[in-house]
Amino acid sequence: MNNWDENYWQERWKKGQTGWDIGYASPILTEFAQGFDNKDIHILIPGCGNGYEAEDLFKAGYKNTFVIDLAQGAFDSLKKRFPEFPETHMILGDFFALEETYDLILEQTFFCALDPSLRSAYAKKMNELLVPGGTLAGVLFDDKLFTDHPPFGGNKEEYLSYFEDLFEVKTFETARNSIAPRQGREFFIELKKPL
Repeated sequence: MNNWDENYWQERWKKGQTGWDIGYASPILTEFAQGFDNKDIHILIPGCGNGYEAEDLFKAGYKNTFVIDLAQGAFDSLKKRFPEFPETHMILGDFFALEETYDLILEQTFFCALDPSLRSAYAKKMNELLVPGGTLAGVLFDDKLFTDHPPFGGNKEEYLSYFEDLFEVKTFETARNSIAPRQGREFFIELKKPL
């Protein structure tokens, strides 16, 4: 295990060490999520950071959008910027302790923040949190990155080893609309939990 716990992440917020923050909603995530015609779907964004995606989705009518993060700093930022986002949809705590189910889970910079020893558990928990037919979608780094601290990278072969037995792999390809610094360094994934 590691010591990248709530204290580690809260300290990063306090010091302004938020390199994951792009300053706006990820076009990849919001474009994908807003493709769902049913605006009543339950959406989860783990490791939500500033919650730009949650804000955009909520404003677009996806009122069952939920966020989870270990650090209070994430929610302080979201509440300050967008006070209309319901506090009951902000879950301060451990992703692995969640028990609700969701139709769609959006991944961006959460997987890479976890110790690589938790990747198999991450895939199993994602499967558990999705309703049958539910979708895990988002981006994973196609880059080695760091080995001693977050963000941790990896490659397609490794990633698929965690997901192939649990999900139907609909899409796993180089992302076409990454932000400029991550262009060519991200996979877009769409994984479906079998019915």
